[in-house]
Order: sequence, then C-alpha cells, then structure tokens
Amino acid sequence: MLLHLPHILNPQELATARQLLGNDAPWNDGRSSAGPQAVGQKNNQQLRQDSDASHRLQAIALQALQREPMFLSAALPRRIFNPLFNRYGGQTNHYGDHIDGAVLRSASTGEWVRSDLSCTLFLSDPSDYEGGELVIEDAMNNAAVAQSLKFSAGDLVLYPSTHVHRVEPVTRGVRLASFFWVESMVRSGEQRRILFDLDMNLLRLRQQLGETDETTALTGVYHNLLRQWAST
Repeated sequence: MLLHLPHILNPQELATARQLLGNDAPWNDGRSSAGPQAVGQKNNQQLRQDSDASHRLQAIALQALQREPMFLSAALPRRIFNPLFNRYGGQTNHYGDHIDGAVLRSASTGEWVRSDLSCTLFLSDPSDYEGGELVIEDAMNNAAVAQSLKFSAGDLVLYPSTHVHRVEPVTRGVRLASFFWVESMVRSGEQRRILFDLDMNLLRLRQQLGETDETTALTGVYHNLLRQWAST
C-alpha cells in the first residue's frame, strides 16, 4: 500500500527545516550510510546525524507524525528509525535503483529497526527543482509498474520497504527531504491494509451516522483483529 499524506508539516515547521538545511549545514557524503548493494547507486548528501540541526529536525518530524492519525492508522508504528535528511543537487543529484535493508541500525541511537515501511517527507516545493522524482517500482500482473512521485513541501509518502525505488537526477535547483523507516506492530502488509481499510470506513460511517450499535460492533472487530495480529 502506497499512501500520500499531505500537510504533515505546517508552514512554520517547514521554514525552520529549510533554515537548518541550508548550504552551511553539516552535510556529509550520502554513501557513508548506504549498504553494500546501495552504495554504488547513491549520489547525494546527507545531514550529519550527530549535529544539532539533525536533532532539532528529528524532533519536528516525529512530533508531526504523532499528531497525524492517518499515519498512525496506516503504519501502526512499533519503532520509527530516527529521521534522516538528504540533499540532491549539483554533482550529488540522484539515487539509483535500490531496495532498503531489511534490518537497520541507527548510528544515533544504536537501535535496530525492521524496515516494514519506508517514508519520504518532502521539504522542497516541486517548483524549487527539476527532476528528483521518487520512483517506486511495483509488480502487477507479472509486469513492472513504476509510480513517479513529486509532492508538495510538507507532504509525506508511505510505501512498503520491499519495493525497488530510486530518486531521478535533479537537473535544476535543490531537493531536500527527510527519510526514515517504520517497524510496524503488524508485520504483514496485507493485514495492515485490512486494518487500515476497516479504520477508514469506520471513520466515514461515524461521520455519516454518528455512533451506532453497528459502528461499536465493528470497532470491536477492528480491535480484536489488531489484538490477534499485533506484536508490541
């Protein structure tokens, strides 16, 4: 399931992020954090994880996620890898086809996180740069299908970490983003999708009908499924 969540960050948070991610920020070669398969594909810059700017931005991103009910419903997060921040532009302008590692260890916290879901939080407006699309490959009917994404600043996209993806070359301007991974309480993507669909339809029923005996009963079904499938 690929999910687009608009306006995760508010204008003040975006302004702070852009200020902290300027040219004078402590940028490192992005290949320093890539695994053996991805290192040959990665050509970008990454904010130093132990910097004050990184810590401030991580707090902003994590607070924004906690107040977004649709993110919590779709991801059912057990652990969130501390958000990282990257920059594409000039000679460091792309990230070729790769797949995220299954288990990742944070250099900042030392915590291991299983990557069930990958997240990109866009921090530059599409008009700020050309190219730089996030392209996510999917398999449908035994054929490769690619989705090319370029969302507004402050928007987030959530997608399965099992999918091959890339960032196309940035040919003008600078593309700033945050990226991180989620270990879900519900490991199965199919089960997460069932729970998310049930939760969203319950929300619509409550909006239309209010709280009824039927919505109460279906809420019980949701929580019984979550109780059966979740690991905490």
